[in-house]
Amino acid sequence: MSEPHLTIGMIGLGNMGLPMSARLLQAGHRVLGFDLSPENLSAFSARGGTPAESVGGVTEDIDLLILMLPSSDIVENVLLEQGVAARMPEGAVVVDMSSSVPGRTKDLAERLRTGFGVRLVDAPVSGGVKGAVAGTLTIMVGGVDEDVAVVRPALEAMGRLVRTGPVASGHALKALNNLLSATHLLVTSEALHVGTRFGMDPEVMLEAINGASGRSGSTENKWPNFVVPQTYDSGFSLALMVKDMKIARELAHDVGLGTPLADRAVELWEQAAGELPQDADHTEIARWSALRQ
Repeated sequence: MSEPHLTIGMIGLGNMGLPMSARLLQAGHRVLGFDLSPENLSAFSARGGTPAESVGGVTEDIDLLILMLPSSDIVENVLLEQGVAARMPEGAVVVDMSSSVPGRTKDLAERLRTGFGVRLVDAPVSGGVKGAVAGTLTIMVGGVDEDVAVVRPALEAMGRLVRTGPVASGHALKALNNLLSATHLLVTSEALHVGTRFGMDPEVMLEAINGASGRSGSTENKWPNFVVPQTYDSGFSLALMVKDMKIARELAHDVGLGTPLADRAVELWEQAAGELPQDADHTEIARWSALRQ
């Protein structure tokens, strides 16, 4: 028996949101979308989506609302200050697929439930633009089982679900994942720069490391696809990576744990953010690392 088609509102049609919306449309769902960029809205319309003229225009008769936005500040502004939550049908579900702050996600879920009769599932993703296009994202899902059941057909069109626990656990795990990703990208860059200075070929080093215990997402994906060809165009900004790392560090401090290695990694990434262009891709940390050595 096939899953029922849903009517989905989607706010945020950028590097990730646009291909994610395309996967929803390909799965047969009706998608109403909004983005501040006219170019993104036009591309969304060309894929079969229904563009809205305003942020509130995505709420009409929807089953769920997906947010793919840069931060908790913007998520809360859209839902509360711009009145989107107040316009949603009672009982509809907000799916925050942004990289938000876990504590604020918990608070927001309660405000939506008590103030508007709207439920919240957090479902941040990993896999980058390539995964969004292919529908192979890893989606870390926090929330009540009944609410997750409502949004599951939509999420499964975009990737593989991992149930992480209650509301905000998905956002917590996403931040921790990106802390790991950022830290091993930096140390991978340092190691490969050392090997290059010694006289080895980076591609030969990557081939060996990817068959050995030092392999990671950085050696298997980021270095061969974005650093070696010097494109630095993964589609995820360095500024957003720093934001996620800081969320993870704050989470550690909130639960009373020290993270000396993570603290130092955050310091270095913040330094890079201050020295590279404001819109730098996060893979440019490798280029910045080379200049420091």
